[in-house]
Amino acid sequence: MKIVVASGNKGKIKEIQSILKDYEIIPYTELIAPIEIEENGSSFKENAIIKAKAVYEKLPQYLVIADDSGISVPALNNEPGIFSARYAGINASDKDNLNKLINELKKRNIKKTPAFYTAAIAIASPYGVFTTHGFMRGEVIDEARGDKGFGYDPMFIPKGFDKTLGELDEEVKQKISHRVKALELAKKIIKVL
Repeated sequence: MKIVVASGNKGKIKEIQSILKDYEIIPYTELIAPIEIEENGSSFKENAIIKAKAVYEKLPQYLVIADDSGISVPALNNEPGIFSARYAGINASDKDNLNKLINELKKRNIKKTPAFYTAAIAIASPYGVFTTHGFMRGEVIDEARGDKGFGYDPMFIPKGFDKTLGELDEEVKQKISHRVKALELAKKIIKVL
């Protein structure tokens, strides 16, 4: 079965492909030209649904999954939250966003503070839209360490570890990731569909 992912983010696509190994995972941009999707929801769940529905409307012959995820830091009023991908601006790179969060911590003299990742997965199908969530708790630090992963991984230390996701091996990350947890739940829904 082919599953279309409503994303062009190579890091997310790779992670989704590694979890949903039993399916052929295709970025929607391999089937149609990129479309402008306004993520104007007030939660990760709402934004995932918006993306899944937008692509499903164009490709109703496929099951479409979308992910909206990000990091929240309670000491910063849960920033960047749903704005994680565009924290440093609309066309910001992962590195720009990472550096902005590090700078926000440094402005407040915060070396280390609790944080958590959230992933919401939306599955658009002929039977409706279904959602799952996954979480990963830990701490953020005011520096980047390691070059593995993507996004905020080099500054996030998962609970129970002393290294950042940027320093940990991919196998370890696959066991604890918020997206993996949400996708494992999504797998159960996909099987039923």
